[in-house]
Amino acid sequence: MECVGVTMFLLMCTLFLAVHGTDSEYISLEPTQHGRKGDSMLLKVETHFNSQNVTFQGTWYKTKPIYTHLATFTKSNVILNMRLKSNTVINLPNVSLYIEHLDEDAEGEYQMEINIIFPGSSKPVPVTKTVTVTVNVPVSIPTVSKTPDSELVEDRDNVTLTCSVESGTHVHYKWLRNNNLVGLSDRYTFSQDNSTLVINPVKKEDIGQYVCEAKNHISIELSKQTDLSVFYGPYNLAVNSDQGLKTGGVFTVNPGELVFFECLADSNPPNTCVWISKTKNGTEVLMTGPRFEVTSYELAQAKEFLCRAFNNVTKKQDETEFTLVVASLGKGREKHIQEGSALSLLSLITIASVVIIVCMMFVLLRKSCRPRRIIKTMYRRPTTEQRGLHRSGHEDATEDFGIYEFVSVPGKMESTQASCRSLARFDSVKDLHTTIYDVIRHVPETPTLSLLK
Repeated sequence: MECVGVTMFLLMCTLFLAVHGTDSEYISLEPTQHGRKGDSMLLKVETHFNSQNVTFQGTWYKTKPIYTHLATFTKSNVILNMRLKSNTVINLPNVSLYIEHLDEDAEGEYQMEINIIFPGSSKPVPVTKTVTVTVNVPVSIPTVSKTPDSELVEDRDNVTLTCSVESGTHVHYKWLRNNNLVGLSDRYTFSQDNSTLVINPVKKEDIGQYVCEAKNHISIELSKQTDLSVFYGPYNLAVNSDQGLKTGGVFTVNPGELVFFECLADSNPPNTCVWISKTKNGTEVLMTGPRFEVTSYELAQAKEFLCRAFNNVTKKQDETEFTLVVASLGKGREKHIQEGSALSLLSLITIASVVIIVCMMFVLLRKSCRPRRIIKTMYRRPTTEQRGLHRSGHEDATEDFGIYEFVSVPGKMESTQASCRSLARFDSVKDLHTTIYDVIRHVPETPTLSLLK
């Protein structure tokens, strides 16, 4: 019988929900609302039913921090708690709660209970809604303090950064290093609101500029930069040289060459470097300092050296070994590079010189020959000269050398000379008698002797 009763009760509940739906279908209310101190706020209630066809009654309470009755309302009437100096108002018919002035007392949790009676039903449907109200004060510019304020040593010290504001409520904090968010780490510890950051122990990667961001729901501010410096190292110790040829930890130099070595490492503060010579019998300290020089002619054979770097603050040290070999590099890589560079420079100078010489020759040849003037002179030569040259039939002046004799032939014309016009018409007029030039050419075998006679 008990099981049958439970089953019937569940069926009735299911039927009721099917007919009337759930509470959220009748009323909706934002669960959290934020306001600024001194402003007003409306806890707006949205009803999803026709208020003219239903009957309802309800109550507004403030449940936290102290349980307080604020008002009782019906469809047409509101009864406020007259014992309270309340600045709340109930808006009808949507039963929203209006707070005229927000102060510290207005902050808390509010609850509305309402019973809705639908047409055709005598049983009310209870609905309960809760909303949390926060009253915010704008945040001021935050400040950051560092403890301890002295320099920090890697793997030994820890540091605490604290961010605070003079004014502001419901403030949440965030830490930035070099404009990047400081994330979670095994060495980082944050307070509940992130206002405090503890780094334990500090390391090289913690170096940077730290900024605190203070924020609430109505404002946001950034602090000034706070520098965090850490002593660390030495790291990545290495020996380098500009001379010779390096292969791994072996330096090969030419005989008689003065070689300089540098011992470099990542360290704060800079390291103290010691140069040591290694032999079968032990070691010998040669000098102290970041730079070391060796004259290769003093080495009869390959020799091993060691550079030791020591940080006086962190008390850490590191060392690296290298071997110096004296041998003729010949066409080694570095020598080949140097010769190639010199050859390239010489080639550029040679090409430039050839181009300059060619240009100068072209200019001089153009000024001396003047080909345009010669061509113009040839085209401007008179036609009569060209015809005369053609009429002579002699291409070489030496062939015309000789003695000429003029013979007169009697004719109609008395003149002993023929005009150019008569000569030109000689072939066309056959009966014309004129002067004929009978050329008798005597060319002596030796022109010079003939001229002398």
